[in-house]
Amino acid sequence: MNRFIASLLAAGVALAVVAVGAEQAAARKALMTPATLKAEAPATYKVKFDTSAGEFVVQVTRAWAPNGADRFYNLVRNGFYDEARFFRAIAGFMVQFGIHGDPAVSTAWRNARIAVDPVKQSNKRGFITYAMGGSPDTRTTQVFINFRDNANLDSMGFAPFGEVVSGMDVVDKIDTTYGEGAPRGKGPEQGRVQAEGNAYLMKSFPKLDYIKKATIEP
Repeated sequence: MNRFIASLLAAGVALAVVAVGAEQAAARKALMTPATLKAEAPATYKVKFDTSAGEFVVQVTRAWAPNGADRFYNLVRNGFYDEARFFRAIAGFMVQFGIHGDPAVSTAWRNARIAVDPVKQSNKRGFITYAMGGSPDTRTTQVFINFRDNANLDSMGFAPFGEVVSGMDVVDKIDTTYGEGAPRGKGPEQGRVQAEGNAYLMKSFPKLDYIKKATIEP
């Protein structure tokens, strides 16, 4: 009987491993085709981040920035931010993440730009906003959480789409050892993050905190 039970348990574990592997493969396939991830987000939704620093929750309000909220919803649902590093964390300013650990996935999203959202909320402490290049039409997957009120960003087109509603103390604990990225600072060089992914970050910047898993709360 014991052998029979052990066999059943082993079979169950094997099936679970296969199921998880299939799920991960499906998610990666979806992430390789950004144009297919176009679901409209709910009016409001919450995202739980389980990180190396602890857990925090972001509430997204679609009316604040509909295009950004939709993109974030699709990215989280498909596991884009899982294992992502907080690669740019500047004390007294903000913490940034959103480059995928797999360079192939990063490449797929590099030019998947989001339509512009007008700024309806201020960049207050705990508010989450997309990072961008020289203009608001360059947003893709990178976001940041404000450590403090950064109202000066509002006039530049940085449109918040949500806010941390629990665990801001955890956000405050995210490691800021490396600060600004190279060449202006001693942190990661974004071009290498894009090209080499987590392999580069884990080897050269081992103190970086990271997201274990991000999930849409029911």
